[in-house]
Amino acid sequence: MARMIKVPAWKFTIPRIPSYNPDEPDVFEEMTLQEHLVELTGRIKKMVIGLVAGFIIGAILVRPILDQIVNAAQVEAGLDIRSPSDPITIFFRIALYVAVGITLPNIIYQLVAFLAPGLTRKEKRVLFTSLPFMSLLFIGGVSYAYFFAIPRALDFLSDFLGAYIDWNIDAQETISFYMALMMGLGLSFQLPVIMFVLAKIGIVTPANMRKWRKYAFLGIVFIAAIITPTSDPINLALVAVPLVFLYEIGIVISLLFAKTSLRTATADTVDLSDAAEPAKPAIAEKTPRQAPESETPDDV
Repeated sequence: MARMIKVPAWKFTIPRIPSYNPDEPDVFEEMTLQEHLVELTGRIKKMVIGLVAGFIIGAILVRPILDQIVNAAQVEAGLDIRSPSDPITIFFRIALYVAVGITLPNIIYQLVAFLAPGLTRKEKRVLFTSLPFMSLLFIGGVSYAYFFAIPRALDFLSDFLGAYIDWNIDAQETISFYMALMMGLGLSFQLPVIMFVLAKIGIVTPANMRKWRKYAFLGIVFIAAIITPTSDPINLALVAVPLVFLYEIGIVISLLFAKTSLRTATADTVDLSDAAEPAKPAIAEKTPRQAPESETPDDV
């Protein structure tokens, strides 16, 4: 009689924010090297499963994405290629980029969950609370690049010296242009979350963020120049201006939700615990009573 094959059940659990009680001491989970390797293997498997599912979705979306790129690049005859293998390479590149973009929140969560045993309850709470906002900001940055920044940039570049240049752009270079701006803006849009976490941990205060504003703007322009594949000021402004607004939003969020840092709260808890302990009465040291010196024959 044939045996039935048992399919392992996949149980989906919604991650919950760890509870925090300031009166309870933090207990770190001690794990052996083998347990760490087993945990890491499980996290990597979940990442790979997510990437495979995302790759299937990306393969379905390759042709609509290419239609959008061709329309934004204003090339009616299509993108140029240099090698006979470029079409299949472009197909897999786009599908893989879409898979990474879709599953990036899951990848970040798996990494954070692997490192979570070494964090305190307060640090876990701050970190897990920030994860949904990180995902939303990443999606917002990628969407801004795909639907607004890149079409405006290509429109400007296609008309620049149009009377002297035949606008037939290479497919591989165009895909790289798209991916550089999309991933760069998606990661750069994490700026408010990074500022909030730094303020909550106690590394930087909101007052210092306002004080260092001009240096931060200079750094934003430098980062925008790295993200932007071209050297023209139009594309630089399309990247730098949103980051300036996000920096100001990060200052406001830090002022509202990070008034008390984790270091300050920990120090106050320690001070209160020391003050709550009753003062122990000082014990007077008993000095041994010296016996009177006996008279010697010389004194007499």
